[in-house]
Amino acid sequence: MARIPRTLTIATVALLTSLGAPAAASALVQVDKGIAGARLGNTRGEVRTALGKPARIITGDNPFGQFVEYRYRGGIRVLFQGRTRVSSVSTTGRGDRTARNVGVGSRESTVKARVNGVKCETFGGVRSCHTGEFNAGEIVTDFMLRRGKVVRVTVGRVID
Repeated sequence: MARIPRTLTIATVALLTSLGAPAAASALVQVDKGIAGARLGNTRGEVRTALGKPARIITGDNPFGQFVEYRYRGGIRVLFQGRTRVSSVSTTGRGDRTARNVGVGSRESTVKARVNGVKCETFGGVRSCHTGEFNAGEIVTDFMLRRGKVVRVTVGRVID
């Protein structure tokens, strides 16, 4: 029987191990779609399948009705406005980035250069760069800035 070279065996084990690990896309900001495996429109069960058990669950009422929020370690928050489907997902963690490497910690100039169709403006003293328009029903990806750097990324459907 032929002997398999040690380097090939190690490479094969590494490949098989990585196949069992979560996909790299689960740590990705998908502009106008979702973050870290939580996509707009997902059910609570789909989010738990993708991200696991939340570290904290918050329920309550706000001006738009009942909501449930899942909070995960690493700064991910998933909001179910109406309690059943993802209406927004946000992150304050540095690990979740767009395919063009934009996320928390990125400079405003980087957001402008690497996110297609983004517009930067200031609302009530808060600076942000965002896709789309803040009109009811529209989907936006918002990069909230502080001192010229992204501090939070949110993908969501505008409620009002």
